[in-house]
Amino acid sequence: MRQLLPIGAFFIFFFLIIPSAKAAPPDFNGGVNNEYTYEEYVFLSGKPVKFSGKMILTEREQKDQLTKTYRFTLTNDQKDKLTRSVVYTSQLKERTDKGQTTAQTSVKSYSEKIVINGVTYTLDDYQFSQGIVIDNRPASDYYSGNMVGRKIYKTSTGELITVQFNGRNVGYKNFWGATETQLIDYEITSKQGTFFITSKVSDSKTKELKYEPHDPSYSSFTGGHAIISSRNMIGEYSYDMDDNAGRKSEQGTVDVGEEMVPVINRLIVPKFRDLNGHWAKDDIERLYSLGVFDEKSQFFSPNTPMNRYQFTVGVLKAADIRVLEQPKNQQKPKKAIFSDLDPKDPDYLYIERAVQKGITSGVSSTKFMPKSPLTRAQAVTMLVRALGLEGRAPAPGYQTSYGDNNSIPKWAKDSVYVATEIGLVYGDGKNRFNPNQTMTRAQASALITRFLHFLEKDLKQNYRDDMLFFQ
Repeated sequence: MRQLLPIGAFFIFFFLIIPSAKAAPPDFNGGVNNEYTYEEYVFLSGKPVKFSGKMILTEREQKDQLTKTYRFTLTNDQKDKLTRSVVYTSQLKERTDKGQTTAQTSVKSYSEKIVINGVTYTLDDYQFSQGIVIDNRPASDYYSGNMVGRKIYKTSTGELITVQFNGRNVGYKNFWGATETQLIDYEITSKQGTFFITSKVSDSKTKELKYEPHDPSYSSFTGGHAIISSRNMIGEYSYDMDDNAGRKSEQGTVDVGEEMVPVINRLIVPKFRDLNGHWAKDDIERLYSLGVFDEKSQFFSPNTPMNRYQFTVGVLKAADIRVLEQPKNQQKPKKAIFSDLDPKDPDYLYIERAVQKGITSGVSSTKFMPKSPLTRAQAVTMLVRALGLEGRAPAPGYQTSYGDNNSIPKWAKDSVYVATEIGLVYGDGKNRFNPNQTMTRAQASALITRFLHFLEKDLKQNYRDDMLFFQ
């Protein structure tokens, strides 16, 4: 059996606790939850009515089908009640040739009963369809979907209420975080009139590196890093309710939000003797604590050149891009993909994986040149390709904003453009990129740290705050 190659004690431990960074608002009602409580607003009665209580989600994946079952038992201070059970099935289709996955979701079964002010609303019919496309990039998955649906309720007073809705969701998922944002418009038609509601809700899960000082002076270390895993949901309903005469009866917004208790994991403490006062000390110690670098010496040598081999391995470890071990029963050593690499090296498979995923390549068809000094162009290209964003550069023929634009190699130009746009790199004091400049181990460490910051925070900003507050 092929097994995951260990990346270090922390990564194995943490991966077992949290198998994947998933985030998705529950169901399609604009509700939010934490470990204890779920809450949402219901508008069937012609005004916003808040419910809260218990939600249970179960998931089952078999072959190319994912089944999600939601069960809600909710109440409020007015003794109103809501019970709901919905089963969704998603058919998954993986296109390995395109590096993408599509999913088509529909309702398998449903039941819902809501009692508001003594009137019972029973769900009589539920039609739903959602399509999603997922772009599976090495360091992060990005996805987008559209949904449409219709619900018909029968009331205990003999009335029929129709709820039409449509919307979209956008999201990403990587080892360091995940965010999904839903934007849904509802149109509710009843004998009271037509009501329009828009729900915006976002679920975000992030892991953040934080330095924790160690105050006692008589100690073998002065502080260390921790990973703080947090998750929160925020949402807003805006509503516009008309009566049958077309007069505005009520308009407004209501907010929902829940936050889960953070999880803290302390990391090992680096003890390098040549970093005191160095500008990149914090970046280097962060990466060492994470297992991105595994120095056996007490000296990191921050001002010496970073080589291609160690940087490539570091990028994959930082993004938690996992590799597979060779089968233990394999008799002959595996042949290296480049003649100057040793397949017996403990980190060799990271290089092979990076080449397979298109993150890097050799300097020729037979040579990788692992000990060669890393250039700025090579480093930036690897990071942007890991993110899968190189295709976001303009059509060929464009100019970057750097004064030495003509010195940027053709193979690196798209990545340099994108890296500059997303804040991974900047020019020097004379607005030059210096693509062929060798990077020191300190500079490379700072660049990987900015890469992690993008995965931890910048994507969340783009997929949550920008979607909720600037749409």
